[in-house]
Amino acid sequence: MSTVSSSPVIERGTATSRIAAIAVAVIIALLAIAPQFLSAGAVDRMTALFIYVILAAMWNALAGFGGLVSVGQQVFFGLGAYFAIRLADAGLNPFASLFVSAIVVGVLSWPLSLFMLRLRNGEFAIGMWVIAALTHLLVNLDRLVQGETGTSLISLNVYDAGTRRVAIYWLALASMTALLATLFGLLRGSTGAAIRAIRDNEDAAASVGVRVTGTKRLLFVLAAFGIGVAGALWLATSITFQPKTYFNVQWTAYMIFMVLVGGIGTFEGAILGALVFFLIETWFGGTGVWYLVGLGATAVLFSLFLPRGLWGTIEERFGLRLLPVGYRVRLPATAVDGDATPQQSTISREKA
Repeated sequence: MSTVSSSPVIERGTATSRIAAIAVAVIIALLAIAPQFLSAGAVDRMTALFIYVILAAMWNALAGFGGLVSVGQQVFFGLGAYFAIRLADAGLNPFASLFVSAIVVGVLSWPLSLFMLRLRNGEFAIGMWVIAALTHLLVNLDRLVQGETGTSLISLNVYDAGTRRVAIYWLALASMTALLATLFGLLRGSTGAAIRAIRDNEDAAASVGVRVTGTKRLLFVLAAFGIGVAGALWLATSITFQPKTYFNVQWTAYMIFMVLVGGIGTFEGAILGALVFFLIETWFGGTGVWYLVGLGATAVLFSLFLPRGLWGTIEERFGLRLLPVGYRVRLPATAVDGDATPQQSTISREKA
């Protein structure tokens, strides 16, 4: 009787993930030419999907990978739209104002992080909600906004409706692609390892030399910038700006729903969750209050029976990883009685 053993296998990219990367590039290329074949309504809906993916990815980066659970991310969504209105009113090209406003949001989030990141767990979550409520009140005081009456990004009306619709579609697609690529690259590097170490145990991460505060601040600012982009793009699609709509906690609730359903802490999960939310909204959005009740019930059911979400469950059961951001250790099994090749254990665990 003989026993054959081998060393653990550490892997990141696989044949499946390389095929997935090619598939992603093909899908993005097809989406880029899709407006030529889609109706005006379909173009608008696809633009909304891109914005949902941005929102889900940014909240997942903050909470799923960084452990910074916030219920006040609508503050950045609202500010992205507000500053776009302000910049366009000052004479800046309306399309340029969409991205300059997101940069302004990112810059403002840095001093905000100086004291918000001193809070932990529930204090941080509620603190962000308080900041969002206060910002909403301050924006209402702006005479341009006219309180809850709101205003419009009227400078966009100088463009032909069809041209404007396609331009916003392409901007949303480009923004989603750029933000996902940036986040993917960040999470695959040493900073990504530091982010997950902080999430798992902040004190332990600090003890081995991780720059805890600087790393958390980087993630906080990136999430703020991305959500600011989403808010500005949403303004471009709807034209009108009412503070109570953009600073509504419902936006953060949507982010949480998408991430919980898709799989918190997984890169693919945020994208899948956004797609699920988009389909539910498309099919049942016209049912009024029952639509919101259904979203809440779905989130509760997933929390109880699929706590890792759709993609988290798929990854756990089948070991499928399309866009891996961490390493995975495969533990070897032993072969007995002269088996020529030891069989790999199916037990695996992703590592930073």
